[in-house]
Amino acid sequence: MILETAAIAVGTIIATKALEKTGEKVGEALWDKTGKFLVTLKKQSPQTVVAIEKAPEQPLDYGKAVLEVESAAKANPEVAQVVKELVEAAKAEPNPKLAEILAMPNLEKLADKIGQVVMPGGTGNIENMSF
Repeated sequence: MILETAAIAVGTIIATKALEKTGEKVGEALWDKTGKFLVTLKKQSPQTVVAIEKAPEQPLDYGKAVLEVESAAKANPEVAQVVKELVEAAKAEPNPKLAEILAMPNLEKLADKIGQVVMPGGTGNIENMSF
């Protein structure tokens, strides 16, 4: 479950940034949780935050970012809490475009694919992940 939560959290950050660029607004609760997530994660995994912040201008290794967020959440209860809060805020966000992005089956497929790669005996290749 944490893998899917991490995938939603990273997807939310990217989607929020993308919507912002098109002039779309997201709710203040989501905006606050996004900022809190990035600040908290930066303490645990600064390189992941840098990579997330550069997306979508620079391609993001989405699978690696999700794994880093999951790992940080497992290692640090504070990170786990902000990930959970971000996901809850994303699910409560009234902007229909964000809801549409997060409802895509791609996030679920991503979590499954990452699971195949990282599980013992996994057969997936994270570099060749496509949605």
